[in-house]
Amino acid sequence: MKTEIIVIDPKRPEQDKLLYCGAVIRYGGIVAFPTETVYGLGASAFSADAASKVFEAKGRPADNPLIVHVCDYDMAQTAARFEDEGQSRLFYLLGNEFWPGPLTMIVNKRDSVPDNITCGLGTVGIRMPSNKIAAGLIRAAGVPIAAPSANSSGRPSPTRFSHVLEDMRGKIDVIIDGGDCSVGVESTVLSLAGNEPMILRPGAVTREDVERVCGRCEEYDWRKNDKPVDRPLSPGMKYRHYAPKARMTVYSGEKEDVEARILQKIFEEKTSGKRVGVLATDDQICYYKGADIVLSLGPENAPEEHARRLFDALRKFDEEGADAIYAYSLGLGGVDNAVMNRMFRAAGGTIEEIERK
Repeated sequence: MKTEIIVIDPKRPEQDKLLYCGAVIRYGGIVAFPTETVYGLGASAFSADAASKVFEAKGRPADNPLIVHVCDYDMAQTAARFEDEGQSRLFYLLGNEFWPGPLTMIVNKRDSVPDNITCGLGTVGIRMPSNKIAAGLIRAAGVPIAAPSANSSGRPSPTRFSHVLEDMRGKIDVIIDGGDCSVGVESTVLSLAGNEPMILRPGAVTREDVERVCGRCEEYDWRKNDKPVDRPLSPGMKYRHYAPKARMTVYSGEKEDVEARILQKIFEEKTSGKRVGVLATDDQICYYKGADIVLSLGPENAPEEHARRLFDALRKFDEEGADAIYAYSLGLGGVDNAVMNRMFRAAGGTIEEIERK
C-alpha cells in the first residue's frame, strides 16, 4: 500500500487538508493523526471493516478494545449510552472539567459501535481530544473516530511524526505530520460502568484530579502482576506494551543502592560486548558515563516533562542499538504514576526492588 503523507499546521490546521483526511476516514480508510497525548491510528467508529484494518496494521490482539474519539457531546451521544441518570450526570460533570483533554470515560455503548471495536464488551471508551488537528479531523469526518496509538503493537507509543512513519508507512492510507504531542503518554481511562468511578489506566488526568470533581475514585493497581487480566476493559491492562527492542529493567530502592546496581550492570554487560542504555533524570545521568547511551527524562521533579520524553527516549535506544536498558524508578504521585505504569509495561510487568544491605 502507498501511504500518503500530509503536513498540517498544528496551530492553524488547513481546512482543505482536514476535509480530505476526514473523507478518507468516512469512506473506510485509515489515517494516523496527532493528539495531545500520542499519535492515533484512526478509522470510522461505525465501520467494523475499517476497525479490522486498524487491528491488522498494528498487529493488535483482537481482545484489546479501541477508544472512540469525538469532537462534541452530540457526537458522543451517537456512541455512548448511559445506564442511568447518575452515570449521565457524572459523564457530563467530568467532561465539563477535563474535555477537551486527555481523559477517556468508559460508559455503555450504543449498537452503532461495532463489537470488534469494543472487543465484544457492552461498554466503550469515549474521549474528546484537545489537539486542533485531531478535533478538526473528527469534525471533518463527521463520524466518531476509533483510534489506538499509531505504533506497531507492543512498541513504544508514537509522540512524533517520525515514530509513526517508522511503524506505519506502507500499512495505512494517510499519515498526518502534525508536529510533536504535548502530553506524551496516553489518556487516563476512567470507567463509569461500575458502582464507583475507577481509573483503569493512569494518565495526565490523575486520581486526585478526578476526586476533586466527583469526590470519590478507585484506581486499578497496575503494579500487582500476580493477577492476570483475562479480558481487558481498557487498553494497556493486559499486554506487554510500550517496549523497546532491548531488554529493559527498572530498579526501585534507595538512590545509592540503585546507582550501585546499575553501575554493576553496565560493567557486566559491556564486559560481555553488549551496548548498554541508561534512562535517568538530569541529576542522575552524570553517574552513568560508562554506559553507551544515557538519556534523560528531564529534571527530577518535573513529571509532565518525564511524560513528554519517555516514549521518544525508548525509541532512541532502539535507534542507537541498545542491547540492555536500565532505569531508576520514579515516584508514583501525580503524572509520574502514568510514566511508571508505562515503564512497568515496557519492562515486561516487573519492577525489581533492591533491598538495603
